[in-house]
Amino acid sequence: MPVENALAYLRAGASGRRIAPVVVIFGPHAFLREHVLDSIVRALAADGCKYRGFQVGLGDDYGALLNELRAPDLFAPKLAITGRVLRSRRDRAEDGDAGESRSSGGGSGEPALVAAIEDFRGPGHLLLLYERDNAPAKVRRAAEKSALLVNCMRPFDNQIDQYVQAFAQSLGVKLSSGAIDMLITRHGGDLAAIANALSKVTIFTEPGKPVQPGDLDEPGAMRMPEQFELAESLARGRVSPALAQLGRAFALGRDAFEILALEIIPQMRRMMIAASFLASGKNTGEVASAMGMSPQSGMAMRTIEGARRFGLKRLERAYWRACAMDADFKNGQMKEREHALAGLLLDLMASAE
Repeated sequence: MPVENALAYLRAGASGRRIAPVVVIFGPHAFLREHVLDSIVRALAADGCKYRGFQVGLGDDYGALLNELRAPDLFAPKLAITGRVLRSRRDRAEDGDAGESRSSGGGSGEPALVAAIEDFRGPGHLLLLYERDNAPAKVRRAAEKSALLVNCMRPFDNQIDQYVQAFAQSLGVKLSSGAIDMLITRHGGDLAAIANALSKVTIFTEPGKPVQPGDLDEPGAMRMPEQFELAESLARGRVSPALAQLGRAFALGRDAFEILALEIIPQMRRMMIAASFLASGKNTGEVASAMGMSPQSGMAMRTIEGARRFGLKRLERAYWRACAMDADFKNGQMKEREHALAGLLLDLMASAE
């Protein structure tokens, strides 16, 4: 079977597609690997499968997993057996070749696993999760014949909203367009944070009612400022909210390095890109595309508004000052970090306001 990416699999799984007898999961995105495995296990458990998990680490073989696969179980005719192959395990030439393992019916190394993948037809399911960027070549070749391979790649910017909708669909949650935009604006490409926010929403929202942006706000005035809130205030040119968010972030323990590197400098860079494209006569759709965002993205529109508000020259001066400040923070040459960040925001936004 062909290799599928995680997004295509999650969409197909939400539509109730039949799960293949053998599923091999791999890829560089750790959260997506775990999320895909969890979605499969939940679907199989709902179908009456009994779940049993095994871990294969450094110095281990596949013996326990394969013995469980071969042994009949009168009480659980449908088993969902998961083998988690840790990153610490390295491929070794074990148990001779695959043909020898097949003929003897035994073995506990990778050749025996390959033979089991090729021969396995159910009635249960074998799930293999590799905590690495790729599965071993022999396993992939065997799985391509009859099993399903799911590659959990890092998402592109234009796929974030599709992942949001896939997560919501798997939870049975309906999202308004404003709620989708708010999740992306707050969490960017952090899929784990998006999935966690959606899981919390299911506790409070009414079934069948679309989730609105206000439903995503956590109660309490002293909560930790969400990532990118300060960047949003910066793009909007709002001095007082930005300084208040900065002060609250420091009061609740956030680090100046994190605020500068994750919120202020990237937002300035995006506004500089937008300002330079606007100066060359590009329209908003082309500007959003250059920033790697959708033209309908609220974050893209606010960034373009900020670029128009501040202008390219002022943004360039503030950007290089922020970069120099970041270096001074790391070199220990600047001690009053909170005052320095507040001064940077004031210099950029006060004149525009």
